[in-house]
Amino acid sequence: MLQRVYNFNPGPATLPLPVLEQVQGELLNYKSTGMSVMEISHRSKEFEEIIFEAEDLVKELLGIGEDYQVLFLQGGASLQFAMVPLNFLSEGMTADYILTGYFAEKAYKEAAKIGKAHIAGSSKDTNYDRIVSMDEIQLSDSPAYVHITSNNTVYGTQWKTFPDFGNIPLVADMSSDIMSYPFDVSKFALIYAGAQKNLGPAGVTLVIIRKDMLEKVPENLPSMLRYDLHAEKRSLYNTPPCFNIYVVNLVLKWIKENGGLKAMKERNEEKASYIYEAIDKSGGFYRGHAKKEYRSTMNVTFRLPNENLEKVFVKEAAENGLVGLKGHRSVGGIRASIYNAMSKEGCLALAEFMNDFAKKHG
Repeated sequence: MLQRVYNFNPGPATLPLPVLEQVQGELLNYKSTGMSVMEISHRSKEFEEIIFEAEDLVKELLGIGEDYQVLFLQGGASLQFAMVPLNFLSEGMTADYILTGYFAEKAYKEAAKIGKAHIAGSSKDTNYDRIVSMDEIQLSDSPAYVHITSNNTVYGTQWKTFPDFGNIPLVADMSSDIMSYPFDVSKFALIYAGAQKNLGPAGVTLVIIRKDMLEKVPENLPSMLRYDLHAEKRSLYNTPPCFNIYVVNLVLKWIKENGGLKAMKERNEEKASYIYEAIDKSGGFYRGHAKKEYRSTMNVTFRLPNENLEKVFVKEAAENGLVGLKGHRSVGGIRASIYNAMSKEGCLALAEFMNDFAKKHG
């Protein structure tokens, strides 16, 4: 096997090596079917075992009760930006959005195309270097729901405590930190997450929806945009992304086998601490973008003294097997995405490289 690098890309992101090895071993002949998992029918018992096991594992890992349904849909989180308001933004109501980054903005803009949308809070004035505090949030008079983005991949900030708005449904895009720590799902009416950061390959989207929300779906929506039809058919209304769901199921098994979400949280906090320590002890050579109290354990963002040094950093890091570190264009600098599958060794290697680079160029 060719030497694998440490992949710090924000998504599609690194996958657990044992999962990749199992995929490789089963690729040509899945469970003695004589076919690849990419070739078997989505109506076959073999695939139903895969998708229903993945559904059960999501519920088990997150401690989800019977009042929720787990769905595997297509279109990424970007389609969910439109599906949420199409299903739940009824006439006379307002969709409230709390803006904490790039994808939160995109979600708001999609909702505004569909109905009345309101910015209930925003940290844009400080270039999204923090999460909005509760006393800054001003809801509309008639909110259909409140939408948040739990972790902001571009800016490196993360909600540490989720807001509570009583009976108003809370919706969350958790694409970049789902399954990285335990949390109380009962706070949310709907959660969605593109798989390509913490769950599997691009092409499948996890949706967790409270069943009472399904009663609100308007019947005049096109079928593929209706949560209730997907729920009724248990994600098999149409041909689902079978291979992607198969890999997601393997990743969920890997999470369970490695101690579940409590263990993931401890491991992720330790991993992030290596890199944040390198930033904080650099004497100002590295400058973190996010305020310390809102730092993400999934995406570490920082700048160097100038853009030329940042280019050298990315180039030399890649030469040392540390790839995918260029920051998003709206922030610049460096971004290390360290999702569940990124190893401690990878984070230690990056921290060591950062220390050496600062000594050399500081």
